[in-house]
Amino acid sequence: MDNVKLDQTADVDKSSTFNLEAEQALIGLLLVNSEVLGEIESIIDEDHFYDGINKKIFTHIASRTKKGLIVSPITLKPYLDSDEDFQDIDVPSLLTELSAMAISAYAAKDYANALFDLAVRRKLVDIGNEIILNAKKITEDTVPAQLITKAEQSLYDVASNGTQSKSFEPLVKAATEAIELANRAFDSDIQGVSGIPSGFIDIDKKLGGLQNSDLIILAGRPSMGKTALATNIAYNASIANYKKYGKASSVGFFSLEMSSAQLATRILSDISKIPSEQIRRGELSENEFNQFVDAARSLDQSKFFIDDTPALLISSIASKARRLKRTHGLDFLIIDYLQLIRASSNRENRVNEIAEITQGLKAIAKELNIPVLALSQLSRQVENRDDKRPQLADLRESGSIEQDADVVLFIFREEYYKEREKPGDQDLDALIKWQEEMEQIHGKAELIIGKQRHGPVGTVDLAFDGRFTRFGNLAKSHQTKN
Repeated sequence: MDNVKLDQTADVDKSSTFNLEAEQALIGLLLVNSEVLGEIESIIDEDHFYDGINKKIFTHIASRTKKGLIVSPITLKPYLDSDEDFQDIDVPSLLTELSAMAISAYAAKDYANALFDLAVRRKLVDIGNEIILNAKKITEDTVPAQLITKAEQSLYDVASNGTQSKSFEPLVKAATEAIELANRAFDSDIQGVSGIPSGFIDIDKKLGGLQNSDLIILAGRPSMGKTALATNIAYNASIANYKKYGKASSVGFFSLEMSSAQLATRILSDISKIPSEQIRRGELSENEFNQFVDAARSLDQSKFFIDDTPALLISSIASKARRLKRTHGLDFLIIDYLQLIRASSNRENRVNEIAEITQGLKAIAKELNIPVLALSQLSRQVENRDDKRPQLADLRESGSIEQDADVVLFIFREEYYKEREKPGDQDLDALIKWQEEMEQIHGKAELIIGKQRHGPVGTVDLAFDGRFTRFGNLAKSHQTKN
């Protein structure tokens, strides 16, 4: 019997999450001045009304206003009289009373904002009740991890829709923000860099650094070095930049493919200048081991955070990113890699899932005002061309990647393909030619800027050292191909 009582009291009282008088006063204003709807329709709609009667009246007012028809108690009466929910109500008296409650047009937005906030609170109460009820249902299908994921998804949906949409703002305000951006580039220790420095001279010249609110896609075929370049940029942003410029960025790294230990090994190999295969096999001299330990200690003051949870939902990534920004700060987010993220809802095909994921990543970049770098696989059609340099059309599974991204980068190492074209020892002339070609491209990589909303496209030449899985600036780093 006690259990029954407990279940019956599970619902939290909602009496403090609605204001019938405010709903009626706003409807009264619309009955006498329907033009006010244009000022509040970006804030609320019929779903933000708690009372069913008020909701229906608002719906009729909004419908007629949008059609350019007259709204008044007289024009609304026939529609409400024919509605069964109004059968026991004196419609003329109700509409007259509502009109008498009309507030000043100047207060319309304040009332709309109040109703909006109350509607969000009611939704949060509903989610809280659902969490309590589901937690009490102990079945094989309701394991805690699934309940947490479901709760996170519900809260993410509220967070996505529970913020008032932005309205128009004066051009002068946006111009002021543009001036501040230019001023940061002017005052930067690296000329022309207004965003987070990537640590690569030519990349920063082309992009102006990693820009806040940008979704940056770094794509390539397997073994091109996507993860290596991403970790190099992350290390530069969180550690190397502090040593050079006294500015350390807080970096979050979602490693959906590699474990955190594997990712850390790559970074430590770069810092300690010990080949990663030696570290994995434990083939270290005493001196090398001490170098490795010193490299690990140098990370003590870094703000580099790794999450290696596999197959994350896009909603979970958003939730964790918000939490990291709130607790430790977050200036830059990396996801390795895009195709391993799961969509929050079951879509009918993978193309729609990828579209939801890229839109979600772009939303994170804008909401948290940080650059988001997402790694992406390329389709196999690259391998079928003589020139295997990737193009925008090679982005795997969805055009939404190209559409939603502010910057699309492709990493290409010709050396990788040339190594597999080595002729047999019996063909000496061909072998000599092959060796000459290999010498020209050895240790070189190309970063192809396939799309950039804010600047030019082109190709940046980089150095690559496979022993330490490390990219770097070429000796003549000021020379770039356009």
